Amino acid sequence: MQGTVDGFRYGAVTPVAAYLMACLGGALGLRCIVRSLLDAQSWKPGWLGLGAASIGCGIWTMHFIAMIGFQVEESRIGYDVTLTVLSLVVAVVVVGVGVFLVGYLGAGGAALSVAGVVTGLGVAGMHYLGMAAIQVNGTIRYAPSAVALSVLIAIVAATAALWAAVTIRGFLASLGASLAMGVAVSGMHYTAMAAVTVHVHGTTGSWAGDAPTSLLLPMLVGPVIFLVLAGVVVMFDPLLVLGEGEWNGSATHRPTTPPPAAPRAPRAAPLSGPVSPPAAGRARTGG
Repeated sequence: MQGTVDGFRYGAVTPVAAYLMACLGGALGLRCIVRSLLDAQSWKPGWLGLGAASIGCGIWTMHFIAMIGFQVEESRIGYDVTLTVLSLVVAVVVVGVGVFLVGYLGAGGAALSVAGVVTGLGVAGMHYLGMAAIQVNGTIRYAPSAVALSVLIAIVAATAALWAAVTIRGFLASLGASLAMGVAVSGMHYTAMAAVTVHVHGTTGSWAGDAPTSLLLPMLVGPVIFLVLAGVVVMFDPLLVLGEGEWNGSATHRPTTPPPAAPRAPRAAPLSGPVSPPAAGRARTGG
C-alpha cells in the first residue's frame, strides 16, 4: 500500500527553523575560515577545524529539524540512534576534508573542484544516511532523477561555499554568502525529500517506539549548544570584531614584524692633537 508522505507536518515552522540553522552554521564556518587566513600567526588547524565543525553541525541540525516535520500518515516513525549519530560524524568529517583542502591549497581550480566534489558527496551521504536511520512500517523508495539532482545541488553548493570561504573577506559579503548557502542546503534537502515514497506493509506491526520528537529533540541539543559556543568564540575574537574597512584593508595586510629602523648617519671622528689657529689670526699676532 502506498503511504501518504507529508514533509510539512508543522507548516512553515520546521523549514524556517532548519534554514536558520543552516545559515548559522554556514556563517560561523565562513568566519572561522576567514580568521585562519587573516593572521599568519594564528592557530590555523584550530580555526579550520572549528569552521568545519560549525558547517557540519549546521547542515546536520538543519536536516533533522526539517525531519521533525516529516511523517507517514499510515505508520509511526522512529530513528536508529547509531545511524543518526554516524550521520553527524560523516557531516563534520567530509566538510572538514573540503575545508582543510582549500584552507591550505587555496581556491585554485583543481583543489576547489576536488574539495567541492568530496564535500558535496559527503553532504548528500549524510542526508541519505540520516534517511536510512528512519524506522517505519514500510519500505522507503527514491526516484533516481530527484536523487541525482539533489547530489548535484549538494556538490554545487559545497563548491560555492568553499570558494566563498577563502575568497570573501568582508562581513556583509560573508553574511550574504551564508544566506545563499542556507538556501542551497535547504534546497538540496527538500529536493531529496521530493524523491521519497513509502510503501507501507500494512496497518499491523508498525513501529511502536518513541515519537520522533522525543528522540530528535534531545539529540539536537548538543550540536545547537556547540554552535552557540562557536558563535561566542567568533563574537569575542578581537580580529573578527573589526569593522568592514579593517577587514578589507589594514587587517588583511598587517605586518607581522616591525619594519627595520633607518640606518643612522656615521658620526665624525674626533680630531687628535692640538687644533691650529686660523691663518689670519696667526698673521695679526705675529706683526
